[in-house]
Amino acid sequence: MGAQLRVYKRRIRSVTATKKITKAMEMIAASRVVKAQRKVAASAPYATELTRAVTAVGTGSNTKHPLTTEAETATRSAVLLLTSDRGLAGAFNANAIKAAEQLTARLEAEGKEVDTYIVGRRGLAHYNFRERTVVESWSGFTDGPSYADAKKVAAPLIEAIEKDAAEGGVDELHIVYTEFISMMTQNAVDGRLLPLSLEEVAEEAPKGEILPLYDFEPSAEDVLDALLPRYVESRIYNAMLQSAASKHAATRRAMKSATDNAGDLITSLSRLANAARQAEITQEISEIVGGSAALADATAGSDR
Repeated sequence: MGAQLRVYKRRIRSVTATKKITKAMEMIAASRVVKAQRKVAASAPYATELTRAVTAVGTGSNTKHPLTTEAETATRSAVLLLTSDRGLAGAFNANAIKAAEQLTARLEAEGKEVDTYIVGRRGLAHYNFRERTVVESWSGFTDGPSYADAKKVAAPLIEAIEKDAAEGGVDELHIVYTEFISMMTQNAVDGRLLPLSLEEVAEEAPKGEILPLYDFEPSAEDVLDALLPRYVESRIYNAMLQSAASKHAATRRAMKSATDNAGDLITSLSRLANAARQAEITQEISEIVGGSAALADATAGSDR
């Protein structure tokens, strides 16, 4: 019985140490998600206004440009998947990877070849384990991405969209990331970055708003050439920030659940340890009483 009690105490110490770690990770994630939320809110206006500027150029001119003009027959697409470098975030990475695989399957069903680009070690490990081709990958900055990181990711994608599909380029650029809605809700979404759908942007604009008229110098095509990298970089940066905020929120939720489960397990083990201790005490008392009774019987027999 004493050995069983020692096992319970050892397990209680182990779970208590784990609980301290998960609680610390929960607090760290909670502080990081607040900072990430602020960055998302700060980056959103720039991305929105840049999209409006591109829309104004696209609707105000007849220039054919990869930023606003769809290919007559799209044969090749690029998919950028945003995951995290580390786990301990529940189903965060699994949901993003699942959304990317569904998007890839849909594009392939339309007869398009798909080039996959991945941000984050978790997504890359998933594709490598299944021996799937990844054109390029990046890692090491998913918890706190900067605009320089977004430019580094956007560079090969912009280069691919500017090439013809016959020369190894792509006709479309899609992105899959986790959208931050609230501390409790984060959804994996996919969207098309290029070519920009002017109709969808117009539908998202406030009703009754009249766009101003512009004169483009030196030309609308040159303006679009200048806006193309800025647009892609800003959209990727905003998506990376939302993905980071979602990851921290998922980590906080997962660590809180782990902390609560550790507390429940400690309570259960404490009850078992108390029961084992009580059983040990009862056994010792029984042995003492039995020994005392045997001694009394022996003494009474010798007196007779």
